[in-house]
Amino acid sequence: MGEHALLSASSSKMWLHCSPSIRLGENFSDKGSDYAAEGTDAHTLCEYKLKTALGIPAIDPTDDLTYYNQEMDDCANGYAAYILELVETVKQTCSDPIVLIEQRIDFSQWVEGGFGTADCIVVADGILHVVDYKHGQGILVDAEDNSQMKLYALGACQLLGFLFEYSVIHLHVYQPRKNNISSYETFKESLYQWADKVLRPTAALAFAGEGEFSCGSWCHFCKAKHECRARAEHNLELAKYDFKLPPLLTDGEVEAILSKVDDLVSWASAIKDYALQAAVSGKQWHGLKLVEGRSNRKYADETAVVEAVNAVGFDPYEHKVLGITAMQKLLGKSQFDQVLGNLIEKPQGKPTLVPESDKRPAIHTAQHDFNEI
Repeated sequence: MGEHALLSASSSKMWLHCSPSIRLGENFSDKGSDYAAEGTDAHTLCEYKLKTALGIPAIDPTDDLTYYNQEMDDCANGYAAYILELVETVKQTCSDPIVLIEQRIDFSQWVEGGFGTADCIVVADGILHVVDYKHGQGILVDAEDNSQMKLYALGACQLLGFLFEYSVIHLHVYQPRKNNISSYETFKESLYQWADKVLRPTAALAFAGEGEFSCGSWCHFCKAKHECRARAEHNLELAKYDFKLPPLLTDGEVEAILSKVDDLVSWASAIKDYALQAAVSGKQWHGLKLVEGRSNRKYADETAVVEAVNAVGFDPYEHKVLGITAMQKLLGKSQFDQVLGNLIEKPQGKPTLVPESDKRPAIHTAQHDFNEI
């Protein structure tokens, strides 16, 4: 198993917002997940594809990848193409840029024991590019003011600053399964100011396990999220509304509830999952008991079912067109776009309320259109 930093770049959003969280999380084991393992396979494939595209000898890892499929192959090819295009752009002003792949970087000047691995770094006179591949399709990742990316950039500056003179830094997130390519421009001077004034003192608190607990979207990846008292108290603030129905609440109260309700649902779900796993392991919860849940009937042997139904003259199969996601996996993204691109339509999405910080444009309601008239 690879070495991991306590204050890692990937967990930086969490410990920068909630400095005691990392030390608190040491009391809980890291069980890993299939999603993480799939992401590791995708990064391995991306590294191979990019090296091959750049003419660097590499061994094809496909046969050793547990989660390899056509979709992953398409994603890795797209990533390699994105980097190649970036390199060609850089070559317009610098004939000999440096391209580093899966490069270990060190940012311990600001973060105790801080190091990590940057997926790709492209550096040339005047400019530095740092690219991070994200295979997950659950959470959209934005490059803007992304602390993980800024830590990688700091490490790149420490590693390469003596070779090139540059002031502009571009951070890139390549997240193909979310159709997301996000880029953000910052400056070396601004990055170092953030590192000295924000990063260093907060990292010192986090390493010591000190500071104030703070709840937010970063709790999603915290190992201690199930038992964190600060998170419980934060979410239970909604109890002051005494579960009144909307007509009995003021607009201000409804707005306050809406700002917290998603976190509340996530927290409540996490508590239920934790309690269930503890009960399965033998813990007795007062007033609760472990029972067998409902289940659906299933065939004991599908092959035997097919033979038996065919024998009495019926077709045992259901025939329907594959769903779009399954069809894209079957054909591969490039062939899917070529064959079915003009046959795909996307209906208007159902209206949903989101924070004003969400980058999607607001839709016009009938009342808004009436006011415009």
